Amino acid sequence: MEKLKSTLPNILLSLTVICLIAGIALSTANKYTESAIAVSKASELQNAIKNVTPEFDNNPTDEQYKASVAEGDSLTIYPAKKDGKPVGCAIESYTKNGFSGMIRVMVGFDAEGKLFNYSVLEHNETPGLGSKMEEWFRQDKKRQNIIGYNMAEKPLRVTKDGGDIDAITAATISSRAFLDAVNLAYAAYSGNTDAISGATGHTDTTSGATDTNTNNKTVDTDTTSGATAGADTNNSNVIIKTNH
Repeated sequence: MEKLKSTLPNILLSLTVICLIAGIALSTANKYTESAIAVSKASELQNAIKNVTPEFDNNPTDEQYKASVAEGDSLTIYPAKKDGKPVGCAIESYTKNGFSGMIRVMVGFDAEGKLFNYSVLEHNETPGLGSKMEEWFRQDKKRQNIIGYNMAEKPLRVTKDGGDIDAITAATISSRAFLDAVNLAYAAYSGNTDAISGATGHTDTTSGATDTNTNNKTVDTDTTSGATAGADTNNSNVIIKTNH
């Protein structure tokens, strides 16, 4: 077979054929993996709900509904039932006020409205500091544990804000944001937007960030503990964010 000459039309034809073949291949692959991805996501969601609610025998995702919260937003509620009777629910909540932005959590309540459990679904908090939220607030140390907390009595707040909960050492901002997300979940559960702490959508006027020619290196400090973590003494380009 005679080799095609390297002319512009021939080059364009070859590229077109290659793009068509690649497109067909990608489309075929997506078709066969799409259902598997959907099944995997559904399974992850179901497991997250199981981790934060009392035992149930219904399918909460089939009975999910939206509940309005402050500022026109809404959260998804997954009702948990046993023998047809409500035993609690799971609520997917969030806050954008984390030290590094978005924090997404699954919060579970029992039939009495007490906090049954929680699971952190997503966060970008500082490793070794704000990232401790996954376990910190379920440990029976000092005033850390929020499991079993009666949310009807008052919102969750860190002690620095006049509340009852000890913040993660050197990570007050992360702690405050996490509790905001839990309070928002309860507001959706109870239908009472007053249940949201005043820190939801919170602007901390007493805290600030000091930047010194950053190189994406983060140090989270808390002046209440005097603790500084994650600093690299060999790197002069460090962002120091202070939790006051």
